Amino acid sequence: MQIIPGILEKDWQSIESKLEQIKTFTNTAHIDIIDGKFVNNKTFLDPEPFKKYAAELFLELHMMVVDPIELVEQWAAAGFKRFLGHVEHMTSQKEFVEQVKQYGAVGLALDGPTHVSQIKIPFEQLDTILIYTSNRVGFSGPPMMDDQLDKVRHLRSLTNIPIEVDGGINDKTIIRAKDAGATRFVSTSFLWNSENPSEQYNKLKEIMEQ
Repeated sequence: MQIIPGILEKDWQSIESKLEQIKTFTNTAHIDIIDGKFVNNKTFLDPEPFKKYAAELFLELHMMVVDPIELVEQWAAAGFKRFLGHVEHMTSQKEFVEQVKQYGAVGLALDGPTHVSQIKIPFEQLDTILIYTSNRVGFSGPPMMDDQLDKVRHLRSLTNIPIEVDGGINDKTIIRAKDAGATRFVSTSFLWNSENPSEQYNKLKEIMEQ
Protein backbone atom coordinates (compact mmCIF):
# COMPACT_ATOMS: atom_id res chain seq x y z
CA MET A 1 0.00 0.00 0.00
CA GLN A 2 1.42 3.35 -1.02
CA ILE A 3 0.19 6.94 -0.94
CA ILE A 4 1.74 9.07 -3.68
CA PRO A 5 1.51 12.87 -3.81
CA GLY A 6 0.36 14.13 -7.21
CA ILE A 7 1.45 17.33 -8.94
CA LEU A 8 -0.54 18.96 -11.77
CA GLU A 9 0.87 22.43 -12.50
CA LYS A 10 1.50 24.82 -15.40
CA ASP A 11 4.81 26.29 -14.20
CA TRP A 12 8.09 24.98 -12.81
CA GLN A 13 8.10 27.27 -9.77
CA SER A 14 4.88 25.65 -8.47
CA ILE A 15 6.18 22.16 -9.23
CA GLU A 16 9.50 22.73 -7.50
CA SER A 17 7.80 24.14 -4.42
CA LYS A 18 5.77 20.93 -4.13
CA LEU A 19 8.73 18.64 -4.81
CA GLU A 20 10.65 20.38 -2.02
CA GLN A 21 7.77 19.68 0.33
CA ILE A 22 7.25 16.09 -0.84
CA LYS A 23 10.83 15.07 -0.13
CA THR A 24 10.36 15.98 3.54
CA PHE A 25 7.66 13.34 4.05
CA THR A 26 7.94 10.66 1.34
CA ASN A 27 10.19 9.51 -1.52
CA THR A 28 7.78 9.23 -4.48
CA ALA A 29 6.07 11.86 -6.63
CA HIS A 30 3.41 11.46 -9.34
CA ILE A 31 3.80 14.09 -12.05
CA ASP A 32 0.85 14.82 -14.35
CA ILE A 33 1.64 16.00 -17.87
CA ILE A 34 -1.11 17.18 -20.23
CA ASP A 35 -0.40 18.29 -23.81
CA GLY A 36 -3.52 20.35 -24.57
CA LYS A 37 -4.66 17.76 -27.12
CA PHE A 38 -5.69 14.86 -24.88
CA VAL A 39 -7.95 17.22 -22.94
CA ASN A 40 -8.45 20.99 -22.96
CA ASN A 41 -5.75 21.76 -20.42
CA LYS A 42 -1.98 22.01 -20.52
CA THR A 43 0.72 21.54 -17.91
CA PHE A 44 4.44 22.24 -17.68
CA LEU A 45 6.02 19.95 -20.29
CA ASP A 46 9.80 20.36 -19.97
CA PRO A 47 11.45 17.29 -18.39
CA GLU A 48 14.87 18.92 -17.95
CA PRO A 49 14.40 20.66 -14.54
CA PHE A 50 13.28 17.41 -12.91
CA LYS A 51 16.83 16.03 -13.15
CA LYS A 52 17.83 17.71 -9.89
CA TYR A 53 15.22 15.63 -8.01
CA ALA A 54 15.72 12.28 -9.73
CA ALA A 55 18.33 11.07 -7.23
CA GLU A 56 16.22 11.68 -4.12
CA LEU A 57 12.69 11.03 -5.40
CA PHE A 58 11.16 8.14 -7.35
CA LEU A 59 9.42 10.03 -10.14
CA GLU A 60 6.43 8.55 -11.94
CA LEU A 61 4.88 10.19 -14.98
CA HIS A 62 1.12 10.21 -15.67
CA MET A 63 1.02 10.85 -19.41
CA MET A 64 -2.24 12.49 -20.46
CA VAL A 65 -0.89 13.07 -23.94
CA VAL A 66 -1.49 11.90 -27.48
CA ASP A 67 1.03 9.19 -28.48
CA PRO A 68 2.84 8.97 -25.12
CA ILE A 69 5.52 6.72 -26.65
CA GLU A 70 7.04 9.81 -28.26
CA LEU A 71 7.85 11.36 -24.87
CA VAL A 72 9.21 8.35 -22.99
CA GLU A 73 12.88 8.71 -23.91
CA GLN A 74 13.25 12.39 -22.98
CA TRP A 75 11.44 12.00 -19.64
CA ALA A 76 13.47 8.88 -18.84
CA ALA A 77 16.62 10.91 -19.50
CA ALA A 78 15.39 13.36 -16.83
CA GLY A 79 15.27 10.52 -14.30
CA PHE A 80 11.68 9.29 -14.39
CA LYS A 81 11.36 5.63 -13.36
CA ARG A 82 7.67 4.75 -13.95
CA PHE A 83 5.53 5.69 -16.92
CA LEU A 84 1.72 5.55 -16.97
CA GLY A 85 0.39 5.98 -20.49
CA HIS A 86 -3.28 6.40 -21.37
CA VAL A 87 -4.71 3.79 -23.72
CA GLU A 88 -7.23 6.23 -25.22
CA HIS A 89 -4.68 8.01 -27.43
CA MET A 90 -2.06 5.32 -27.86
CA THR A 91 -1.20 4.02 -31.32
CA SER A 92 0.12 0.67 -30.00
CA GLN A 93 -0.05 -0.55 -26.40
CA LYS A 94 2.50 -3.26 -27.24
CA GLU A 95 5.04 -0.77 -28.59
CA PHE A 96 4.51 1.60 -25.67
CA VAL A 97 5.11 -1.20 -23.15
CA GLU A 98 8.22 -2.40 -24.98
CA GLN A 99 9.62 1.13 -25.19
CA VAL A 100 9.06 1.94 -21.52
CA LYS A 101 10.62 -1.33 -20.35
CA GLN A 102 13.94 -0.10 -21.72
CA TYR A 103 13.86 2.66 -19.11
CA GLY A 104 11.76 1.64 -16.13
CA ALA A 105 8.38 0.42 -14.89
CA VAL A 106 5.38 0.55 -17.20
CA GLY A 107 1.68 1.05 -16.53
CA LEU A 108 -1.40 1.59 -18.63
CA ALA A 109 -3.95 4.18 -17.53
CA LEU A 110 -7.72 4.28 -18.06
CA ASP A 111 -9.74 7.50 -18.16
CA GLY A 112 -13.11 7.62 -16.39
CA PRO A 113 -15.30 6.38 -19.28
CA THR A 114 -12.84 3.69 -20.45
CA HIS A 115 -13.59 0.02 -19.71
CA VAL A 116 -11.00 -2.44 -18.41
CA SER A 117 -11.47 -4.48 -21.60
CA GLN A 118 -9.59 -1.74 -23.50
CA ILE A 119 -6.32 -3.06 -22.04
CA LYS A 120 -4.97 -5.28 -24.82
CA ILE A 121 -1.72 -6.31 -23.12
CA PRO A 122 -1.44 -9.37 -20.79
CA PHE A 123 -1.51 -8.03 -17.24
CA GLU A 124 1.69 -9.89 -16.33
CA GLN A 125 3.60 -7.67 -18.80
CA LEU A 126 2.63 -4.57 -16.82
CA ASP A 127 3.95 -3.23 -13.54
CA THR A 128 0.72 -1.42 -12.70
CA ILE A 129 -2.62 -0.18 -14.03
CA LEU A 130 -3.97 3.27 -13.19
CA ILE A 131 -7.72 3.75 -12.88
CA TYR A 132 -8.89 7.36 -12.94
CA THR A 133 -11.60 7.41 -10.28
CA SER A 134 -13.35 10.62 -11.26
CA ASN A 135 -15.16 11.57 -14.47
CA ARG A 136 -12.43 12.67 -16.93
CA VAL A 137 -8.70 13.26 -16.49
CA GLY A 138 -7.06 16.63 -16.99
CA PHE A 139 -7.81 18.72 -13.90
CA SER A 140 -7.10 18.48 -10.19
CA GLY A 141 -10.02 18.53 -7.77
CA PRO A 142 -12.98 16.53 -9.16
CA PRO A 143 -14.60 14.19 -6.61
CA MET A 144 -14.25 10.43 -6.67
CA MET A 145 -17.11 8.62 -8.41
CA ASP A 146 -17.93 5.40 -6.62
CA ASP A 147 -18.96 3.64 -9.82
CA GLN A 148 -15.35 3.94 -10.96
CA LEU A 149 -14.45 1.64 -8.09
CA ASP A 150 -16.42 -1.09 -9.88
CA LYS A 151 -13.59 -1.02 -12.46
CA VAL A 152 -11.07 -1.48 -9.67
CA ARG A 153 -13.02 -4.46 -8.29
CA HIS A 154 -13.33 -5.98 -11.74
CA LEU A 155 -9.64 -5.52 -12.42
CA ARG A 156 -8.69 -6.96 -9.03
CA SER A 157 -10.73 -10.07 -9.83
CA LEU A 158 -8.55 -10.55 -12.92
CA THR A 159 -5.04 -9.79 -11.66
CA ASN A 160 -2.83 -9.34 -8.60
CA ILE A 161 -0.66 -6.55 -10.05
CA PRO A 162 -0.63 -3.16 -8.30
CA ILE A 163 -3.68 -1.03 -9.08
CA GLU A 164 -3.18 2.72 -8.78
CA VAL A 165 -6.13 5.06 -8.30
CA ASP A 166 -6.12 8.77 -9.04
CA GLY A 167 -9.03 11.19 -8.71
CA GLY A 168 -10.74 12.39 -5.55
CA ILE A 169 -8.51 10.51 -3.10
CA ASN A 170 -8.95 11.96 0.38
CA ASP A 171 -9.41 10.84 4.00
CA LYS A 172 -12.97 9.68 3.27
CA THR A 173 -12.55 7.95 -0.09
CA ILE A 174 -9.22 6.19 0.42
CA ILE A 175 -10.77 3.37 2.44
CA ARG A 176 -13.38 2.70 -0.23
CA ALA A 177 -10.66 2.56 -2.85
CA LYS A 178 -8.57 0.22 -0.71
CA ASP A 179 -11.56 -2.06 -0.06
CA ALA A 180 -12.18 -2.20 -3.83
CA GLY A 181 -8.67 -3.57 -4.33
CA ALA A 182 -6.46 -0.56 -5.01
CA THR A 183 -2.90 -0.60 -3.68
CA ARG A 184 -1.51 2.80 -4.72
CA PHE A 185 -3.33 6.04 -4.04
CA VAL A 186 -2.50 9.32 -5.77
CA SER A 187 -3.65 12.32 -3.78
CA THR A 188 -3.35 15.82 -5.20
CA SER A 189 -5.87 18.48 -4.15
CA PHE A 190 -6.43 16.86 -0.71
CA LEU A 191 -2.76 17.48 0.07
CA TRP A 192 -2.19 20.82 -1.60
CA ASN A 193 -5.45 22.58 -0.75
CA SER A 194 -4.34 22.62 2.86
CA GLU A 195 -1.87 24.60 4.92
CA ASN A 196 0.07 21.48 5.87
CA PRO A 197 0.43 18.88 3.08
CA SER A 198 2.67 16.63 5.18
CA GLU A 199 0.00 16.49 7.88
CA GLN A 200 -2.59 15.55 5.26
CA TYR A 201 -0.26 12.88 3.88
CA ASN A 202 0.28 11.42 7.36
CA LYS A 203 -3.46 11.43 7.95
CA LEU A 204 -3.93 9.26 4.84
CA LYS A 205 -1.07 7.02 5.92
CA GLU A 206 -2.60 6.50 9.37
CA ILE A 207 -5.96 5.61 7.85
CA MET A 208 -4.26 3.06 5.58
CA GLU A 209 -2.41 1.47 8.47
CA GLN A 210 -5.45 1.06 10.70
